[in-house]
Amino acid sequence: MAATASSMAATTVFIPRFPIKPTRCSALPYLPPRLSSPSSFPLKSFSGSRRLSLQVRASSSEETSTSVDTDELISDLKAKWDAVENKSTVLVYGGGAIVAVWLSSIVVGAVNSVPLLPKVLELVGLGYTGWFVYRYLLFKSSRKELATDIEALKKKIAGTE
Repeated sequence: MAATASSMAATTVFIPRFPIKPTRCSALPYLPPRLSSPSSFPLKSFSGSRRLSLQVRASSSEETSTSVDTDELISDLKAKWDAVENKSTVLVYGGGAIVAVWLSSIVVGAVNSVPLLPKVLELVGLGYTGWFVYRYLLFKSSRKELATDIEALKKKIAGTE
């Protein structure tokens, strides 16, 4: 019987005295449940028994114009696509742009995972912003210089120069 008591003591399970709360895996703060009855919402009363009543109705007077705008947009896009001579080149450039955006998001994610590098890059960005403000925005003559540089770049891109 002593052997039975010692084996029973070895298998005893201790129950904690405090309640176990389930863990939440959300970064959002805890919000209380929504009250479903409309009378539970407190309304400020004005002069006794009058309650604030607000009715909102959204309507559109141009319901048919949105479908016409969509049809016009689609027809304009079809016309522009038919006017393109090298459709394969446009598709290759578009696919290349999508791949470039995807690769850049991977690179940014990798750089962001390095512990100290994002803060260093923020400091570099702040330093460059300060230099740009001092160089181009602080004085009137440098603002004029920036405006002429921008206009020259616009003409160069548009091909009018």
